[in-house]
Amino acid sequence: MQGASELQESHRRVQWVYGSTSDKELEERYDQWAADYDQDLAADFEWNAPQNAAAVFARHVDKSAKILDAGAGTGLAAECLTQEGYTDMVAMDLSIGMLEQAKGKDLYHAFHQMALGGPLDFPTAEFDAIISVGVFTQGHAPAESFDELIRITKPGGTIVYSLRVDTYESGGFKEYQSNLELSGKWELAEVTEQFQPLPKGEPEVWHQIWAFRVI
Repeated sequence: MQGASELQESHRRVQWVYGSTSDKELEERYDQWAADYDQDLAADFEWNAPQNAAAVFARHVDKSAKILDAGAGTGLAAECLTQEGYTDMVAMDLSIGMLEQAKGKDLYHAFHQMALGGPLDFPTAEFDAIISVGVFTQGHAPAESFDELIRITKPGGTIVYSLRVDTYESGGFKEYQSNLELSGKWELAEVTEQFQPLPKGEPEVWHQIWAFRVI
């Protein structure tokens, strides 16, 4: 069990990463955090968004689906998807250090260093489904990321992601998601109740899991 000083150090690392002011800085800080990431979030902070997202994902996506884990990190979401019976997964993250940690878990068959928010180097309609956990939050990927995620998802495919509740309002996600619905790009399949994804480390933070079906 972690003591108070170890928990304080974990919290310091989390705040340091989330305080990044550019994609380059975020990438560098994730590279440095990679070795401690699983301990800090999953063990110390009891990070549960991957489990919640995987449960929603399993309700909407066939087990044979080709899946992109966008913002894969060390593979925590893929671990949960593997437990649900999914096997065809590709990892994408802006941090090489995080991807290196994921490679040791034997979860993915391909790895790509890319950042959400700009063009993605994947063909159109490449994936049956996309999962993205812990990416749409403070100081991370913008709402505009959805345009490319929709492009690379097959019509009828599903995009499942976690979204910090305050970021939904303040980060422009509410309006952007609605506009994508109104323009016929996707339709809402499911949204969960609000939950605490970091009950031990940051109990004041609330997330929801969203699932949209691409049209």
